[in-house]
Amino acid sequence: MFAIYDKQMKQGFPRVGVVGAGQLARMMVAPAAALGIDLLLFAQSESDSGAQICEHVVGDYRDSAALLQFAASVDVITFEHELVPLSVIRALESAGHVVRPSSSTFIYSQDKAKMRERLSAFSAPKWQVITKASEVKDFPIIAKAISGGYDGRGVWKVESEKDLAEILSHTAPLLIEELINFDCEIAVMVARSPHGQAATWAPTQTVQEDGICTMTITPAQEISEDVALQAQQIALAIAEEVSLIGVMAVEMFVQGEKLFINELAMRPHNSGHWSIDGAVTSQFEQHLRAVLDLPLGDTALKSAYVVMGNILGGEKADMYRPYLHLMARNPDLKVHQYRKEVRKGRKIGHVTMVGENLLQLVEDVQHARDYMSGAIDE
Repeated sequence: MFAIYDKQMKQGFPRVGVVGAGQLARMMVAPAAALGIDLLLFAQSESDSGAQICEHVVGDYRDSAALLQFAASVDVITFEHELVPLSVIRALESAGHVVRPSSSTFIYSQDKAKMRERLSAFSAPKWQVITKASEVKDFPIIAKAISGGYDGRGVWKVESEKDLAEILSHTAPLLIEELINFDCEIAVMVARSPHGQAATWAPTQTVQEDGICTMTITPAQEISEDVALQAQQIALAIAEEVSLIGVMAVEMFVQGEKLFINELAMRPHNSGHWSIDGAVTSQFEQHLRAVLDLPLGDTALKSAYVVMGNILGGEKADMYRPYLHLMARNPDLKVHQYRKEVRKGRKIGHVTMVGENLLQLVEDVQHARDYMSGAIDE
């Protein structure tokens, strides 16, 4: 059932509809409440992370009719995942609803080939779209599903034509990219509003294990000040190029003083979670500001360093007891629980530390990650 929405009763305060009700939607709830903004989530299940704590409706995000009904009760629509079909987004726009980011922007986080085409002026790995393994002559390469992949899914390092043919047998066409021998991976979060105000946060270094980000360090430590500035300028330029409205993550490979664009995500992103505790304005507050065309907030760090660690599901099913121990051990540790079903390798929360001693922050965050996942027991 949809609640009756009376704009007059809101006295000018807007209502934002978020398609998706996972942990990203959950983390929008607190800044929305502080700003006086109501959120209505479009969830897949009552048990979704965000649906547990926020007003929501349950439906299929592929159902145009359901989303049109949902859109009628909000002022602006935004997203917490990239899975909504472009045809559905366009149907919302055709019906006169405000959708941010728009379908013409959102496509570049949904379709990796179109992203490569649109960003051809920016430095990137050499790439091609293929349907046959024989089209590739040099190995190893990186093969990517053109749509739908995340957290290492839909991305393969391929050593031979035979292996490529096997992938193509169940995923075709494929985006093929040159294998970059990079020094580190970074991400720059950037926000842009409808009238063109834009802001970035400091570049974040992302630590990957099996294609999943396990830790972020902000500001990125393995790059020079010149590269950091260049990365922010690139993120701002891409935001303008694709007419971004909202928050976007620009993932990059660093090779010496060179930067290569990896992927885009047109929403708050795991590489920006550190900003909740470590920046004056978090990515979640900024996203709401941007889609509502409010003045953007200050993106400065609150301390010299911020380290965030993702908690991945392991042997422990009860996540409440472990963090009681961690809170007692380290009162400075900030714990964020997503209240998702614990499954091995699944992101079920994150922890953050801010301070002046980077080595100590990394050690404390790593300990917390390992303890909550069950890798250690003390």
